[in-house]
Amino acid sequence: MEYLRDEKAETSKILFSGLDDAGKTSIILALQREFAKIANIEPTKGAQRRMFEFLGKNISEWDLGGQQTYRIAYLKNPTKYFTETEVLIYVIDIKNKQRIQECLSYLQDVVNEFRKLEIEPPIFILFHKYDPALSRSIYEQIDKTVLYLKNKILSIPNYNQFYFRNTSIYNLSTIISAMSEALLALYPKTDLVQKTIYEFGIKSKADGIAVIDSNSLIIGWFYRNEGMKDILLASAPYFLSLNTSFDYTEGMEGNNENKMVIQRHGKYFLFRKFSLNEDLEPFYLLISKDTPEINKDDFNALINILTEILYK
Repeated sequence: MEYLRDEKAETSKILFSGLDDAGKTSIILALQREFAKIANIEPTKGAQRRMFEFLGKNISEWDLGGQQTYRIAYLKNPTKYFTETEVLIYVIDIKNKQRIQECLSYLQDVVNEFRKLEIEPPIFILFHKYDPALSRSIYEQIDKTVLYLKNKILSIPNYNQFYFRNTSIYNLSTIISAMSEALLALYPKTDLVQKTIYEFGIKSKADGIAVIDSNSLIIGWFYRNEGMKDILLASAPYFLSLNTSFDYTEGMEGNNENKMVIQRHGKYFLFRKFSLNEDLEPFYLLISKDTPEINKDDFNALINILTEILYK
């Protein structure tokens, strides 16, 4: 993820928490497109902090190592680790049934600390390692485990901000979608952004649209069906990687086209770079439609409205 240029920008704190080996760091690496590092991940030591930018905000991301000794340390010093948390992403390894009760117990401990600090951040529960290659019988077992976990978590008294998502590093769209939803919870104007992109999608006769940032995170979307959603979200990181390669090799030549077009199965996929604020990282439009062009006036109107919503 890109480090920030504007240290004075507003900062929001998000936590990644859960037991050791739940998959917290692999989720972060997958989002960063650092797939080669996932096979050699070592247990996170203590609290690892990263800073990145999302919609003009500095995001302070705390990856809390899940080993028992660290968990005890966090709970003994809650003002250092839990204070000012605006979003908690709690990762559960749904394949590890032996540690389900331990996982629930630690989540309860964290919620208790939030109550003591008088904060109630939204908690996104990621049922992780919900891998697409699992057999039907294993899926059935996992679905029972997920249902059990949901019921137990929702029974935690006096806390109403739980959101559940299934994720897998082998289905990148699930990670992008879950992480984007978690971060968009920080923004009060999300509904306006979504409405704007939806109207652009209808007007441009698109099958699907994803507006993403340089970290593969979605700021808004439009999909005519779930299949197109999965295709666009899974494709977005690879378009970004390809775009980065082109920027590097063509940067000295002054290529200002900033657009890629790929035809697949009778559909055109257009990937286009644009800016809403010259001082911040660019955004990217990934759109699927029957024709390889976007109406220039409609596209400029989209940019102007998003700029008005997000930066005025």
